Amino acid sequence: MVWNQIKTVLLLGLLTGVLLYVGTLLGGLGGLTVALIFSIVMNVGAYFFSHKIVLAMYKATLLDKKEYPKVHAMVEDIARAARIPTPKIYLIRTPQPNAFATGPHPKKAVVAVTAGILQLLSDHELKGVLAHEIAHIKNRDILISTIAATLAGVISYVAMIARWGAIFGFGGRDSQGGRGIIELLLLAIVTPIIALLIQLAISRSREYLADASGASYIGTGEYLANALIKIEKGVKQLPFRASSTTESTAHLFISNPLKGGGLTALFSTHPSTTDRVTRLRAMQF
Repeated sequence: MVWNQIKTVLLLGLLTGVLLYVGTLLGGLGGLTVALIFSIVMNVGAYFFSHKIVLAMYKATLLDKKEYPKVHAMVEDIARAARIPTPKIYLIRTPQPNAFATGPHPKKAVVAVTAGILQLLSDHELKGVLAHEIAHIKNRDILISTIAATLAGVISYVAMIARWGAIFGFGGRDSQGGRGIIELLLLAIVTPIIALLIQLAISRSREYLADASGASYIGTGEYLANALIKIEKGVKQLPFRASSTTESTAHLFISNPLKGGGLTALFSTHPSTTDRVTRLRAMQF
């Protein structure tokens, strides 16, 4: 768990370094500062209100405590072990087995589960999933992903400015020659990809950390390992239809609801299920 925390800090530092390089390459930080402020405002708004937006997107409703007393009892027990307030639990009426946690901080966090996951998993497996989601809340992963999105967003925004600069032949540290234009083209093409890859690496690192933290709350990684295998099969059978909604929120779910193979694994917000299961089963408590 410590290595995953260190890795997140290093990746955020690298993302910040790319941002500073972008500012230097453009020859000034004035425009970059404006873009940074704008991006921060947008992401702060998303940080405080995104949980309400996401729940509305999926038409989630509060999980009835009388109908699902075991689920509420599990969440209460795990939240107590994690030493955070008990989050509200929401139900998404879809047959795909999946779950996510969101919210600006532990006092306003929520856990959402699908109808499919409640039907598919055993009580032990569901407990492993809920522990993983509560670990996201405890570890402040929503805040960390917001910071990463802010930095990556600014980099992409400035890269767009660089593209126009390259097209019209201005900008760069050496605009008198071809070197400035070449640098702008490299900035426009390469840096957004680098920023995206770093952002995705941070997301995958936080998934590993949530797996480990959640397993520590319940004393075993076996429950979640078994659940992940079932969930992956369920998602492949019942994938969400690709849309702007699902693509923008895919990183929230415990298993990517939009499955892909090949090169798409490089751009995945989640580690492979095989890697996660192997790590979980190797844990000792």
